[in-house]
Amino acid sequence: MTDPLPAVVVGGGQAGLAASFYLRRRGIEHVVLDAGDAPGGAWRHTWPSLRLFSPAAYSSLPGWRMPPTDGPQNPDAAHVIGYLAAYEERYHLPVRRPVRVRSVIRQDGTFVLDSDHGTWRARTVVGATGTWSRPFVPAVPGIEEFRGEQLHSSRYAGPAPFAGRRVLVVGGANSGAQVATDLLPVADVTWATLGPPRYLPDEVDGRELFRVASASLRGEGEGVGSLGDIVAVPPVRRARDAGDLVATRMVARLTARGAVDQDGTERELDAVVWCTGFRPELSWLGGLDVPRRAGRVVTDGGPTVPGVPGLFLLGYGDWTGAASATLIGVGQWARRVAEQVDALVDGLD
Repeated sequence: MTDPLPAVVVGGGQAGLAASFYLRRRGIEHVVLDAGDAPGGAWRHTWPSLRLFSPAAYSSLPGWRMPPTDGPQNPDAAHVIGYLAAYEERYHLPVRRPVRVRSVIRQDGTFVLDSDHGTWRARTVVGATGTWSRPFVPAVPGIEEFRGEQLHSSRYAGPAPFAGRRVLVVGGANSGAQVATDLLPVADVTWATLGPPRYLPDEVDGRELFRVASASLRGEGEGVGSLGDIVAVPPVRRARDAGDLVATRMVARLTARGAVDQDGTERELDAVVWCTGFRPELSWLGGLDVPRRAGRVVTDGGPTVPGVPGLFLLGYGDWTGAASATLIGVGQWARRVAEQVDALVDGLD
């Protein structure tokens, strides 16, 4: 490819599709390069019991509401994957997969992207690679000594393999509460958190989270973090109210056969599930001089990277736009990206 495209979107999950929707609506020629071999982004790798916090109608990308589920429950991962695949087809989005971008550099005012399927040149780049492929596990003392099974929630596939086993679930946010709840019927579960669990009010779901995030964006209120860390989805709520889902203080250290609690009590364990979150997958930006602060790329509070004109980061978390990591929240930021890409491309013509 000799002539640079106006835009290349790196990543074909929910954020990448939202960006493509608005770029296409503005008539901006672009391509979406997705490392996955099928549609669905990170949703293709979640555990079976995971469900959205909101009904389908409040979990939609711009332009088309997610179809409702057959039953009363919120959509599961399979429903979301089907929606994202149909969304690509409905809007004829130019997704190419599997294409893994390995690096990007700036050359003569143009971005040059090296991938396992050739080289792409672009005037602007929208990063939408998400976080799922970069799970985070904290440096807990003794972690290398433990002889049992360890896995991150990104590889958790359901409770069956843990039947009859003693399992430590680490993490005080949504994934920790949900995985611990999922395991309770079949395993001896210890749920370890840094502090007491901070449940959002039971009536709060994704709709309210988006409303609060949007109000915070307008300078009204304190944002989602003020509400709590855990959405009390029905299974979690039932287990909590029954007294089955009880958090303990984070263990002091792991040992070869288990863990030592803060009070010195030792417990034997067969497995540890780390529900400790993710970090942005931005290794492909290594060829650019991207400004960082405390290890994080500096943005304008939204998707724009002021230090690298033409580079945008979409959907990685609130530092790239409030609620931008959610299906319903990413649209407003994707629209902003398309507007700025349009202005930049016009200015270069």
